[in-house]
Amino acid sequence: MAMTKPASRPVNPRFSSGPCAKPPVFDLAKLSDAPLGRSHRAAVGKAKLKAVIDGTREILGIPDDYRIGIVPASDTGAVEMAMWSLLGARPATMVAWESFGAGWVTDVVKQLKIEAEIKTADYGRIVDMASVDYDTDVVFTWNGTTSGVRMPNGDAIPANRAGLTICDATSAAFAQDLPWDKFDVTTFSWQKVLGGEAAHGMIVLSPRAVARLESYTPAWPLPKIFRMTKGGKLIEGIFVGETINTPSMLAVEDYLLALDWARSVGGLKGLMDRADANAQAIWNFCEATDWIANLAEDPATRSNTSVCLKFTDARIADGAGFAKAVAKRLEAEGVALDVGAYRDAPAGLRIWCGGTVETADIQAMLPWLDWAFQTEIAARADAA
Repeated sequence: MAMTKPASRPVNPRFSSGPCAKPPVFDLAKLSDAPLGRSHRAAVGKAKLKAVIDGTREILGIPDDYRIGIVPASDTGAVEMAMWSLLGARPATMVAWESFGAGWVTDVVKQLKIEAEIKTADYGRIVDMASVDYDTDVVFTWNGTTSGVRMPNGDAIPANRAGLTICDATSAAFAQDLPWDKFDVTTFSWQKVLGGEAAHGMIVLSPRAVARLESYTPAWPLPKIFRMTKGGKLIEGIFVGETINTPSMLAVEDYLLALDWARSVGGLKGLMDRADANAQAIWNFCEATDWIANLAEDPATRSNTSVCLKFTDARIADGAGFAKAVAKRLEAEGVALDVGAYRDAPAGLRIWCGGTVETADIQAMLPWLDWAFQTEIAARADAA
């Protein structure tokens, strides 16, 4: 018997984990102040880029003595810039519990060929950060975008560390309370929690990271887009909006709109509350449902942005095929777009819950998830 479809639908069915949903107030007409056709080095362009840096510092609460730069190639470019420019002065520790962290391991060990200890955990789990040697340079993700597992806090990172900490925080910034004193380098991209357009990354440097840049020259040549120093001194212009390469001023205007919206919902606290409410709606659904569960095993490490789910019903023989079929049904109905698990992750679903998503849309989507599951189970039983 066919299951009755739910009566209501999400207003916005976009639950992609990147690029993520635009802020609810987004309208192309609101980007009309973008200085299109103008040089980003003109006064108006510099002012816009400086406003991006200042607004980011304001909302995230980044310390005044930390530098913030806009860099090419999204979060990936920012992480690579940090690793290529800073690593090699001392041994490294690479920490990974999902696919992007594993990618940074590959780059450091196989490309840069740096002596490194590798600490990994399976999807759904997290590395014991207290076991890490912080006299080495430590590279880690704060929130596993493809695993739905995040660090609960930075308590394990000592204040008197000798090495640098390099944190990929791209699906955490603007949704989680980041302990800036524990980070020497932090990276993220516009396309994640605030729903900005792709290709722009952010890099945040502590005074300790700046000191390393000005006192250490890597053994390998640096591509131009990675160079943050000249003549042994930091290129300060990068951190006031004089970007290394040409940014999209339309994307800049879009990010400024998102920052304004973030202020309107209460800044970082308001954004965190929105993400928490979205994720909690899914967690409550999982608690009340016997065929789906959070991929994160420890509730303290559950992400409030990239919520990853696994099907647990014993009737499912082909986990990957079943998950894809459910995601396909949701997309065909126009109620949940781009919710399949990441290609390297365990079979299941991944639902973005960052602050640009409305809780009402999550709540309207969940009955459809139940419908898609029950419909696919019935279809496979009929075909058996």
